[in-house]
Amino acid sequence: MTASKSITIHIVDDDEAFRDSLVWLLESHDYRVICHDHAEAFLAGFRPELSVGCLILDIRMPGMSGLELYEELQARGNRWPVIFITGHGDVPMAVQAVKRGAYDFLEKPFNQEALLLAVNSALEAAASLQQTTTLAQQCETRLQTLTTREREVLERVIEGKMNKVIADDLGISIKTVEAHRGKMMDKMGVRSIADLVQTVVAYRQQKGGA
Repeated sequence: MTASKSITIHIVDDDEAFRDSLVWLLESHDYRVICHDHAEAFLAGFRPELSVGCLILDIRMPGMSGLELYEELQARGNRWPVIFITGHGDVPMAVQAVKRGAYDFLEKPFNQEALLLAVNSALEAAASLQQTTTLAQQCETRLQTLTTREREVLERVIEGKMNKVIADDLGISIKTVEAHRGKMMDKMGVRSIADLVQTVVAYRQQKGGA
């Protein structure tokens, strides 16, 4: 993934020397990096809506641990990919975190290539998620422009019902269905039923079945 100013990597680790080494490595590959020496400082300033990126968390830190920080971020609905840094004794904990949605973990000591591969993969996932989120927001905005009747037609169209069946369902003429269907398709910004179905299904999956 090509680094850009819109991409931010947050590092949360209480080991200053380790933070400095990660910053040097990542900035040498043109990534924007922000460091935090404890979880509370990170939470105070984290604004995920302003950029896209990933998090590198030490799994065990004084005060709020990396794992506790991750659980707090989950509770807040954060979906940035998280890479845990762990010592040998904390590997089982990191594995459990991955099972709960963390993106990856690296066991110390690790080589630079392993970290860069993990970061690049996490940023690819973040970019994909950002694109999906943007498309879902566009779909939601367009859905809100539909009239009640246009929404009723949409629901039946994505169920695969023909115009005659929709007309019978709603107690209106086929021509009226066609008129509502045309306006609905225009407002949704789609050219075919396949596009409509894909757009709405992807939106509902993003929203968890909303």
